[in-house]
Amino acid sequence: MASAAAAVAFVGADELSVELYASFLRSGARVRCFVPEADRSASAALAELSGLLRCASPAEAARDSALVIVLTDADGVDELFFGDEGIVKGLCTGASVLIRSTLLPTAEAMAFAARLNLRTRRLFEILQHARGYSWMFGNRVPHMLDNDYTPYSAVDIFVKDLGIVSSESSNSKIPVHVSTIAHQLFISGSASGWGRYDDAAVVKVYETLTGVKVEGKPPLLSKEDVLHSLPAEWPEDPMDDLVSVASRNSKKILVVLDDDPTGTQTVHDIEVLTEWPVEALVEQFLKLPTCFFILTNSRSMTADKAMLLVQTICRNLEAAAKNVPGVSYTVVLRGDSTLRGHFPEEADAAVSVLGEMDAWIICPFFLQGGRYTINDIHYVADSDRLIPAGETEFAKDAAFGYKSSNLRQWVEEKTRGRVSEKQVSTISINLLRKQGPNAVCQHLCSLEKGSVCIVNAASEKDMAVFASGMIQAELKGKKFLCRTAASFVSARIGIKPKPPICPNDLGLKRALTGGLIVVGSYVPKTTKQVDELRSQCGQSLRVIEVSVEMVSMKSTEDRDQEISRVVELGNAYIQSRKDSLVVTSRQLITGRTPEESLEINYKVSSALVEIVRRIDSKPRYIIAKGGITSSDIATKALEARRAKVMGQALAGVPLWQLGPESRFPGVPYIVFPGNVGDNSALAKVVRNWASPSRISTKQLLLNAEKGGYAIGAFNVYNLEGVEAVVAAAEAENSPAILQIHPSALKQGGVPLVVSCIAAAEQSSVPITVHYDHGTSKSDLLQALEMGFDSVMVDGSHLTLGENILYTKIVSSLAHAKGLLVEAELGRLSGSEDGLTVEEYEARFTDVAQAEGFIDETSIDALAVCIGNVHGKYPPSGPNLKLDLLKDLRALTLKKGVSLVLHGASGLPHELVQECIDLGVRKFNVNTEVRNSYLESLKKSGKDLIQVMSSAKEAMKAVVAEKLHLFGSAGKA
Repeated sequence: MASAAAAVAFVGADELSVELYASFLRSGARVRCFVPEADRSASAALAELSGLLRCASPAEAARDSALVIVLTDADGVDELFFGDEGIVKGLCTGASVLIRSTLLPTAEAMAFAARLNLRTRRLFEILQHARGYSWMFGNRVPHMLDNDYTPYSAVDIFVKDLGIVSSESSNSKIPVHVSTIAHQLFISGSASGWGRYDDAAVVKVYETLTGVKVEGKPPLLSKEDVLHSLPAEWPEDPMDDLVSVASRNSKKILVVLDDDPTGTQTVHDIEVLTEWPVEALVEQFLKLPTCFFILTNSRSMTADKAMLLVQTICRNLEAAAKNVPGVSYTVVLRGDSTLRGHFPEEADAAVSVLGEMDAWIICPFFLQGGRYTINDIHYVADSDRLIPAGETEFAKDAAFGYKSSNLRQWVEEKTRGRVSEKQVSTISINLLRKQGPNAVCQHLCSLEKGSVCIVNAASEKDMAVFASGMIQAELKGKKFLCRTAASFVSARIGIKPKPPICPNDLGLKRALTGGLIVVGSYVPKTTKQVDELRSQCGQSLRVIEVSVEMVSMKSTEDRDQEISRVVELGNAYIQSRKDSLVVTSRQLITGRTPEESLEINYKVSSALVEIVRRIDSKPRYIIAKGGITSSDIATKALEARRAKVMGQALAGVPLWQLGPESRFPGVPYIVFPGNVGDNSALAKVVRNWASPSRISTKQLLLNAEKGGYAIGAFNVYNLEGVEAVVAAAEAENSPAILQIHPSALKQGGVPLVVSCIAAAEQSSVPITVHYDHGTSKSDLLQALEMGFDSVMVDGSHLTLGENILYTKIVSSLAHAKGLLVEAELGRLSGSEDGLTVEEYEARFTDVAQAEGFIDETSIDALAVCIGNVHGKYPPSGPNLKLDLLKDLRALTLKKGVSLVLHGASGLPHELVQECIDLGVRKFNVNTEVRNSYLESLKKSGKDLIQVMSSAKEAMKAVVAEKLHLFGSAGKA
């Protein structure tokens, strides 16, 4: 209780503080006050207080007062304290100043509301217009609702400041209960790891204590429910009419100025220019295409530079069109479907050259990206929900941020009021779906010149209806400037969608190098996609992280060192046939202004360009993630002046074929937008385009069956043999099988198997590894664990019943691992790797037994005995029972089993061809290859390297001859 002599000064007032004034007056204190202009709303209530002395300045109020209570908000507080008539001028020695802060009450109030299960965002909107509102409440609660604690102040600052208050009060033995409690709350927040967060993060302490979240997410709409609530689509397909109308006006060309390369997301067989001299544009107009793109990459520029660029292109278009009689064009400013980009600056620039348009068309619908415009609200789909665009991370873009989800309000916001919400016209989904193209035409023709018209759309049919109506309006002489996403372009030119392109569609086979994935985009979706890519492809993927801090914030020397490090690793990995991910570090660094943020983006993008420019290993494919990244890589690093859009690698992910002038012509270039696809989309594309995994032996034989040729299976004993087979297969573009006999495995061991597998994986043609003549169950069981693609279960030395049982057991185990199983029925005479079977022990394959054998064992391939032998044939030559082979072919074809013939060495060419014609799909070759090796060793006068090289070349020649003989050359 204040004494009668005590003086108390108030600076500031609001309706909630009137009672505090009254309490001091009732206690007998002399109360003076200064009420700033901003707080005049409380003046009427204060006027009713008896004994209150009103002062003309803060200094007058504070003079001779023992206690000064500051109740005003933050705006102008410096002037109130330190101005010419500020509080400090009037303070007397020993006076105390009490400053009100509503941060903790604000945090506590919002946490309490969440605990009561109230809609915190709606509560905030109500309190903004209520008596309990304060500046701190209005400034900090949005941070809490958005769960965005980007530091403007910090929790740790309050820890320090309140710590000083508590310490000094303790030394002076002055109890400050509220400050002490507040100090403890901020200490708790700092100790929990939120010290560097914005001070609004103190609400997290309350959230932790109560187990609730203050974050006020807007209500999410069910995509399915919203789309089902719309009227039925226009019943007719306007696409055919659209094409016929366009053909009657064939010289009307759609020219798409694309602010990054991702605008080609919905088209195929369309050309893209990355340069725009008049001569190039004349050449393009002379082709009379329905459409072509000009890649401006203007989204990476400042607004002034983007405007100058658009003006230059439009002047060149005008000049080029004058050189092609009768040609006319419509300009589309293709922009981001999440509303980022230079609008209205680019539209203003175009109009300044092309003249005033009848209307600007705003149409950000993009089905593949999940962007819908319904009732003028633009939505971004997230899984099965629709989120207003203004509530997404895209709206927080450092350079192109916005608040409005309603497109009419968005236009007003972006034009800064030049075009008001009421001036924006709308084409509704109701009009599109109930009245059709003619109504669209009528609406567009009725607009005042210079209007802005937004287009609602929730399906490709909606887009086609609008495009058809727009063409009708153009045929009546109307001129439009379109600011749209990618879906409008494909609808406008009547392009039919086609399935995503895969490597086989482009004739891309196994390559000698790995792919290159370059990621520069920073949108959260990209970061999630990169994380998923690393998770799914971690074993086969090599990740090189580029330090953004090093390339954008450090010295030139540090930047160059970082770039050189990445280039060195990238070249090594690509040459090693490893897919390489070059990704910028995920910590987003922004500037203090949009211009500074764009400058940082430029430094990062230019570093990625330099990295790709200096990578001289030709990748199998290139994926560029992010609009600015993909544009700069294509034009600056790969030096492409034009490209052709082949189609899409995934819905919404364009695939380009770069022009012959580019550094890597023929290499597929995949332009992956930063904001497209679910979390696994990038991983899916990489898996599709990565060098295919090793083909199975079963697939090799199936391909041979379809193609009417045979696969050569060559026994190898050492590295020279392995290299000889693979080198011959690659030279002849042929599939082949590396075969290891048990005796060779006994000598070469696991290293021989590993070298075969490695050679198969690194080969540019299909190669598999086969375990030959497994006569021992224990050896076969070990072979199943070594990485072979197929095994031969050789029970030919056993009785029929024993052979069936033996083969059946191993076949079951091998099939469980996905391996092909070959077995032998009958017995070949001759010698192979130290094992000799006398002629009297040999026996032909019996057709009836073979049928039961196949049924019992479920084998995939049957090695038959029809007079063929291991090793050399007698001087009289081979005597094959082709009639028996014909019968066995009929049986195996019916059973889906491949025919195998051992003992191919020494068979005449004509006989080999007859066997292929009768269905043999695998020939075993050993003796001739081995003999060529032994013969090469007899030549003296060479060192070890020459001996190895000579032996390899000798074996390679034999293998190549056999590949041609078997008909597999050119079939890889």
